[in-house]
Amino acid sequence: MSLLMDWKQVTFAHPWYFLLLLLVPLLIWWQLRKKEINPAFRLTTLSGLNKKQAGSKARLRPLLLVLRVLTLVCLTIALARPQTSNTTENVDSEGIDIVLSIDVSGSMLAEDFKPNRIEAAKKEALRFIDQRPTDRIGLVIFAGESFTMCPITIDHNVLKNQVNQIKNGMITDGTSIGMGLATAVDRLRYADGKSKVVILMTDGVNNTGMIDPSTALEIAKAFHVRVYTIGIGSKGQALMPQQTPFGIQKQMVPVEIDEPLLKKMAATTSGKYFRATGNKSLAAIYDDIDRMEKTKIDITSYKHYAELFFPFALIAVVSLAIEQLLKLTYFRSIT
Repeated sequence: MSLLMDWKQVTFAHPWYFLLLLLVPLLIWWQLRKKEINPAFRLTTLSGLNKKQAGSKARLRPLLLVLRVLTLVCLTIALARPQTSNTTENVDSEGIDIVLSIDVSGSMLAEDFKPNRIEAAKKEALRFIDQRPTDRIGLVIFAGESFTMCPITIDHNVLKNQVNQIKNGMITDGTSIGMGLATAVDRLRYADGKSKVVILMTDGVNNTGMIDPSTALEIAKAFHVRVYTIGIGSKGQALMPQQTPFGIQKQMVPVEIDEPLLKKMAATTSGKYFRATGNKSLAAIYDDIDRMEKTKIDITSYKHYAELFFPFALIAVVSLAIEQLLKLTYFRSIT
């Protein structure tokens, strides 16, 4: 029964044996023709014949043909060797260790991205993680200080759960680009991947922090970490929630990004600087980084086959045996 239920997963090692099934209609035709040309003979009396028994045998005689056809069909299937396969894969990846360092300062609530910068950054970070299934990835957030939300890990479900938890107000406000980079590099210091990468995203100018950007850049160089920097924010002004005497109100404020600093960070570490001015351009930037940091993956597949011919061979043997037994006993010819 399980074989019939999983029939779609069954393959045949020698499918050309199914040509033998063309003999089935030929066999049926031959048996019917043989019945038509059987010679008749005369009897002087019928008193010695059991009419009831003769009628029963005549009705059941087609059973022999059914058994013979069943034998041929099952034997054909057995010769075709039905089998199921189970594939296992051995994945060998050189691996790239990546840390996403994301600015969560108050200015990341600006609405020049939909619904705002921080939510757009989270969405693209999640998509990027899904594109890197064999890489170890970590998460750092920074504002006035920095914090490791997730060390580098291959458990991307845990990582994505942490990305979803990102929000403004988790740490002291401000923009400490140096701390954001230094903490990310520290996560990679003892990593053993063939490449170490930081993707740092900010929408402001460094204005606080215990480690200045120049020092953080030297640390990144010392540990051979490549830095991709992303300046996120439209050109000119952006609508942003602001605290006023009348409560929080949305106002247009200038977009200020320290592009010279971000370009220097990228150039010094053999990375690249990008400017994201909208949701589409941010998505394109992550796609570019994904293409530039390709991971070499070797996949070795092993196929294991389970043979299923035995039940059909057994049915064929049993069917043939029953047919021959009936011919020699119940349907034995009159001599």
